[in-house]
Amino acid sequence: METLNSTCVISGGGPAGMMLGLILARNGVEVVVVEKHADFFRDFRGDTIHPSTVGVLGELGLRERFLGLPHTGIRALDVVVNGNRLHPIDFRRLGAPNDFLVLAPQWDFLTFLAEEARQHTNFRLLMQTEATALLHEAGAVRGIVARGPDGDLEIRGRLVVAADGRASALRQQAGLRPRSFGVPIDVLWFRLPKPGDLPPHTLAYVGGGGMVVTIERQDYVQVGLIIRKGGFGELHDAGLEAFRKAVTGAAPHLKTALESITDWEEIKLLSVQIDRLPRWFRHGFLAIGDAAHAMSPAFGVGVNYAVQDAVATANALTETLRELGPVDARGTGPVGDVDLRLLEGIQRRRMPAVAGMQRIQLAAHRFISRPEGVRLLPEPMPAPQRAALAAVTPGMQWMSSRLIGRGLRPESVAPELR
Repeated sequence: METLNSTCVISGGGPAGMMLGLILARNGVEVVVVEKHADFFRDFRGDTIHPSTVGVLGELGLRERFLGLPHTGIRALDVVVNGNRLHPIDFRRLGAPNDFLVLAPQWDFLTFLAEEARQHTNFRLLMQTEATALLHEAGAVRGIVARGPDGDLEIRGRLVVAADGRASALRQQAGLRPRSFGVPIDVLWFRLPKPGDLPPHTLAYVGGGGMVVTIERQDYVQVGLIIRKGGFGELHDAGLEAFRKAVTGAAPHLKTALESITDWEEIKLLSVQIDRLPRWFRHGFLAIGDAAHAMSPAFGVGVNYAVQDAVATANALTETLRELGPVDARGTGPVGDVDLRLLEGIQRRRMPAVAGMQRIQLAAHRFISRPEGVRLLPEPMPAPQRAALAAVTPGMQWMSSRLIGRGLRPESVAPELR
């Protein structure tokens, strides 16, 4: 079996794994990232790059290069409730320069990070390579066994980082079990041709007892229909016409575009889950991103919380990993190369923000899943209600721009790592 020796081994080429690998490699740490797929193309990957992540790219000197890729910049997002268009999110409240959200396919974002990282000879990205087991020596994790195109290989390092998503096999092998929280909804995910008269950027349409999320891409619209947990079978049995009716109940303007959906194969079920590990680490092992805490699609913050985990990890560990260097040719080294207190500090720093956002997401899910449907505002809205809403909108925009745009504890790349 082939053996590779490195300093940090990262399983998973998503936002957390690629951002961590990039920052470490730029600062002299030997890094190997393994990604089980042949490319980064996934329909369920989030498309929103929030102001906090744009800011991280700026700190790394990559902001303008990234913004040179095809993307849509959005400074405000509307929500339509029972025909009433509201303006609850305005990222301009954050102030320049990172006062906008970027809509870009996540595969473009990950490819961009990979290309930047590959410029460093101490970085290796192994595609079509899946971590299958942890290597243990003297009570510590010492690397992984992975299956690649040419067979199995061992990759040894001082630290293994599991950034392999909510179904992480490595966290399970490390003896880490997540605590799951009941989520009352699922999402049906599909794409529609972009209507010629598409309204301004709208995060969600609520009405007719349902809710529809819309994400604009260059030439089509990605749409999510919120359904009750486990309700897909019933809707499927009722037929495509019932599905179209559920969508148009909340978003009537999509009626014509929905005619393009002619088969259930064009509709994907995204099972929504929220969980988090009570403990993220072991000797020689750390879980970050969805492997440590699965976020729901609510507010689209999953990508950005994963990036913030990566930044916090790089800030805490780069100096130590650089000093330790790769394992030697035999793959050996003293137990506990990376002090457990450093790993615990990463969890201690990130956990309050993660737990806080998950509580907000759970509250939002409970609210929109009420049996009677969401009936917040009448149509038409009485003048006193319109006036009251206009009065509270600026405060709502200030709060939402920070909550969604930056997160509960935004991370900044340490000056010495920029």
